[in-house]
Amino acid sequence: MGLKEILEFVKIEHTLFSLPFVFIGALTAGDPTLHQLLWILLAGVGARGLAMGLNRIIDRDIDSQNPRTSKRHIVTGSISMNVAWGLCMVFLSMLLFGAWKLNEIALMMSWLPVLVFFIYPYTKRFTWGCHFWLGLCLGLAPAGAWLGIVGGELGWTAITEFHWYPEIWFISFGVMCWIAAFDFNYALMDIEFDKKNGIKSFPVIFGKKMTQKTSILLTFLWFMCFAIADPGDSIVFGIAAGVMALINIGVIRRQEQLENYQSTLFRASVLTGWVLLAGLVAS
Repeated sequence: MGLKEILEFVKIEHTLFSLPFVFIGALTAGDPTLHQLLWILLAGVGARGLAMGLNRIIDRDIDSQNPRTSKRHIVTGSISMNVAWGLCMVFLSMLLFGAWKLNEIALMMSWLPVLVFFIYPYTKRFTWGCHFWLGLCLGLAPAGAWLGIVGGELGWTAITEFHWYPEIWFISFGVMCWIAAFDFNYALMDIEFDKKNGIKSFPVIFGKKMTQKTSILLTFLWFMCFAIADPGDSIVFGIAAGVMALINIGVIRRQEQLENYQSTLFRASVLTGWVLLAGLVAS
């Protein structure tokens, strides 16, 4: 097993979803130092790798039955369960070490994302709300980065005295809606398999048309959240959110016309976070 297999196992390209919002959370907290940003990056990459690793381990039986996922590493045996758990321990260590280097509060709150990551793979077995739980997984990214900056100075009052409201709350809630909108559409690829195997997803329960309409509604909602949060105290961040919301809605509306709908939506969704980060930096 080499580096290529490890990167494929954790789908390193999906890290592009969370990283810009990790940095947005850090910048919203104030003026982080380069060292703080590096420790936040380490913790963020560790968290994302841990989440993906746990998902692969817990979903291995479902993956083996689904033609789209039957070639994944644990299913084919190219990565053993022992190795998969070992990688999860490495990613967990990255998360904990990065949090420890930031401040005590960030370290002591590290249990929360780990618990959320562990629960997520099971949610699709019980409720179509699994998409929002996935959104929560990524919505914790800006909140965690923010705490990594302010926790050292404010201590527990950063949480107990609601210093996270309204900016970080709206950013995290916006991220949750943004990921849910994407995941609604991502689940369309498996709608027939999910129906036959009792997997709960929004498209399975409500159908393709309602999935499209709700995705557009969620896109409007995340735009409003980011516009309200406005962490840069400038219209630039809001304009960036508005432009990317229109692009995402345009892609969703053209679902039937686009030959590569899923890959186009993936690129638009990834681009959203980076454009927002650029808008915040420009502010």
